[in-house]
Amino acid sequence: MPVLRMGVIGVGGISNTHIRGILKSDNLQLVAVADLQEAQLERCGEQYGIAQENRHLDYIELLQRQDIDAVSICTPNNAHYEVAKAAIEHGKPFLLEKPVAMNREQALELRTLAAERQVKNMVAFSYRYKAAARYAKHLIEQGHLGKIHHVYGKYLQSWGLRDVPQVWRLSKQHAGSGALGDLGSHMLDLTRFLVGEITEVICDADVITAKRQLPGSEEYGTVDVDDYCHYMAKINADIRGVFQISRFAFGRGNYQRIEVYGSEGGLVYELEQEDTLSVCLGPISGKSLDYHQLQVPREFFADQMQSFYHVVTGTDDGLSATIEDGYINQNTIDAIITSSQNRAWVTL
Repeated sequence: MPVLRMGVIGVGGISNTHIRGILKSDNLQLVAVADLQEAQLERCGEQYGIAQENRHLDYIELLQRQDIDAVSICTPNNAHYEVAKAAIEHGKPFLLEKPVAMNREQALELRTLAAERQVKNMVAFSYRYKAAARYAKHLIEQGHLGKIHHVYGKYLQSWGLRDVPQVWRLSKQHAGSGALGDLGSHMLDLTRFLVGEITEVICDADVITAKRQLPGSEEYGTVDVDDYCHYMAKINADIRGVFQISRFAFGRGNYQRIEVYGSEGGLVYELEQEDTLSVCLGPISGKSLDYHQLQVPREFFADQMQSFYHVVTGTDDGLSATIEDGYINQNTIDAIITSSQNRAWVTL
C-alpha cells in the first residue's frame, strides 16, 4: 500500500497525538512540521528527529512542498479556518482539529470550498475512534435499545480550578468559545454519532474565574469565554438530551460519560473504561434488568491517524467525521452560544 507523506502544521500539545499516530502507522510518514513560534518548532524538531530543513516557520512553504501528500492542522482555533483554506487551495488533503472554525460562516466556506475542489478531509473528533463508542453506535443502530428516549452526557475536567494563566483557550479571540468549543464540541459530535441530529438547544453558560494573570506578565486579563456550559437538546424531534460541560469539576482529569436509554434497554459509555460498555440489554447479553460490563469485540477497534489514511485513499469505513460534520458541529456551537445570550430555545 502507498505511503502518505505527512506535514504537521502547529506543533503545540495536541500535535503530539497526531505525530505519534503518524509514527506508529506503516502507511504514514512524517516529513515536515511548521509553527509560527520558533522555540516550539525547534523543540518538536529535536523531540522527533526532524531535520532542520524540514522545519518551517511559514506553513505556506510546507503546503507548497511536492513531497507532502497531506497535512494535520493542529493550530489554535483561530487559525483553523485560514490554514485549512490554504490547504484546500493547495490541493492537500487535511486532518483538521476541532472546532473547525470560529463561527458557522467560516465553517460553511470551508465545507463549500473542499467540496468544490474535491479535497479529501477529516475532522479530529477523536472519540469516534474509541471502540466502546463504536460498539455503542452499533448496538443502537441494530435496535437493541429499542426506541431511544433520553441521552445524558457529561464532559468534565478540573484544570480551570488551578491558578493557570490566561492561555489561548481562555480567550475568545483565539478560541471562539471556552469549555463549549473545547469539550462540548466532542459531546455534540458523539451525540450525533450515536443517535442523530440535534434540532433545538437551550443553554446556561458562564465564567467562574473572570480574571487570570497574563502569561509572562504581572498584569491580569479578563476571561471572556465560558468556564462551564450546561445545555439541553432536542434530537431527531423525539429524543431529549441533557449535557454538562465544565473545566471546574473538582478531581476530574478527562471525565467523559454518555448514557443512552431506550424502550428496550440502556447503555453507559465512559471514556475511562477503555474496552467495555455498561449495558442493560436483556437477550443480547443473557441478563436483564441489571447493568453489567460488556466486552467490546475487536472489530470495533480503530485508530484516528490510520483512519485518516483510509479517508485519503478512499478505503475508509464511513465513520470518520468530515468538514461537513465539522460545519454542523460549529453551527450547533453558535446556536448554543446564542441560546445562552438570549436565555431561550434556539432551533437549528
